[in-house]
Amino acid sequence: VLTEHSLVERHGKVTQSIIGPNTGIGEGEVTASLVGPFVGFHHQALLIAALWPEGRGNVGYGANIGSNHTSKAPDQEIWCGEGVFFGLGVNVKFPSDFTSAPYTIIATAVETLPQKVEFPFSLINKPAGAFEGISPAYNEIIPGWVLSDNVYIVRRNEGKYKKRNKARRTEFKFEVFRPEIVDVMVAARDRLRDVEHKKDLYTEKEIPGLGKNYMLERSRLKGIKAYDFYIEYYALLGLEKRVEELLGSDRKASIAAIYEESTGNAEWEHRRRILIEEDLGKRSIRENIERLSSMQEMIAQDTQKSKERDDVRGVRIIRDYSQAYTPAGENSFVKETWEDTERLRRKFESLISDLPDN
Repeated sequence: VLTEHSLVERHGKVTQSIIGPNTGIGEGEVTASLVGPFVGFHHQALLIAALWPEGRGNVGYGANIGSNHTSKAPDQEIWCGEGVFFGLGVNVKFPSDFTSAPYTIIATAVETLPQKVEFPFSLINKPAGAFEGISPAYNEIIPGWVLSDNVYIVRRNEGKYKKRNKARRTEFKFEVFRPEIVDVMVAARDRLRDVEHKKDLYTEKEIPGLGKNYMLERSRLKGIKAYDFYIEYYALLGLEKRVEELLGSDRKASIAAIYEESTGNAEWEHRRRILIEEDLGKRSIRENIERLSSMQEMIAQDTQKSKERDDVRGVRIIRDYSQAYTPAGENSFVKETWEDTERLRRKFESLISDLPDN
């Protein structure tokens, strides 16, 4: 079944499967799978026995996501998770579950063992070295790496899906940081925090959810920092939106009790709960909106930096790279990001000036 604005092209093969809106299968093979919207699958690769309703991910050339046969029976499967990126030539052994690891990248040529991973926005890469007591089949996982080192792809995908959406009978929430994603981030961050005995290296024995991978202590600390930042960012965006709503209504007096007053708005209630649980409600509204403004600029800087890494590497390797490619500072999406950041800065300043206590 091909749903609206999905397609199969260039000798792609799809059998016993459902393909979601805005997903294209080119040259590769999909069998016995539910593939959600906005999945990029443009090269020879295999996806079999996969449940991927959230879609928004990528299947790279040569990826083999299909060891569903144990030699006893073809009774194994994979749950892919929203936004998961399967790199070039990966081999993913079944059964696997990445539903609690949305927007995770499995790097080129990595072979993963059967496992359940519960750390979103992670990078799973080949081991950087051999470690005593760690199976050589284990890969290295860096929780939150996509947020700390490659936020460009997260922000670009939000805009890309909006622009590329041609479906008219299906509604999508294009925001990556939604309640269900943030809840997974909070749970992952808390597991990283709750380590009783600090070590140089961890496995799932010490930190549940790492799967058949190991994690270094520096990656644990980096992951906590990345999750903390974007959990706070999500909550403060909701606060700003709520303040704007109240200032535009006849309920300006409610702003004083914005952290305590319960409403019937499920989305705001989720963000309000995060504000309280993360102790962000101890700050004044002014302080929180000022913090949001500075965070917005930091995200713009990180977006440009993540793109600049490609420039540095490209110039080092390809002699005419700078002549053929637009530098990060002139990249259309990076420029758009800075324009949005400046617009939001002015908006936040205006909100602060309109607060009742001014």
